[in-house]
Amino acid sequence: MTLTVEAKAVSDVMTANPLTVRADTLLPEAIQLLSEHRISGLPVVDEAGQAVGELSETDLMWQASGATLPAYVMLLDSVVYLTTPGRYNHELHKALGQTVGDVMRRKVTTLSSDAPLRKAAQLMHDEQIRRVVVIDDQNAVVGIVTRGDIVRELAQRYTDAQTATVPASTAQV
Repeated sequence: MTLTVEAKAVSDVMTANPLTVRADTLLPEAIQLLSEHRISGLPVVDEAGQAVGELSETDLMWQASGATLPAYVMLLDSVVYLTTPGRYNHELHKALGQTVGDVMRRKVTTLSSDAPLRKAAQLMHDEQIRRVVVIDDQNAVVGIVTRGDIVRELAQRYTDAQTATVPASTAQV
């Protein structure tokens, strides 16, 4: 039996009015929100409530692990980097960041609330992301849909399909 999420819209399974943070929010405050609410990411919004980034647990790993020094060789009293030093600068900035804006991912994957849930699932699969921010016509954040939301919807469809196929003689009254 193949189950899909074609008939549902993102609005049917999303978490409406999700917690959000601003880029100037201090990291300890954002980390507390993630921990207290047992969530893995937060949309980052501007003053108008529009998505400008996303903070995820992955972004915070730099805080715990630090930045790895780039490989280099010394040649005649000069340092020659074997990898791009710009990447190290980016990693170091994330490791030492103090605000959400210092460590957040600036690319935000968004969908409208009336988009098919199947499209959200496809985006998460293709882009290897865990959540999609849901926006309204003015690009303000109105919800968030996660992989977990989609899995729960699939589980519900599976349960509904199983219940529908149980013969009446074996169904419990």
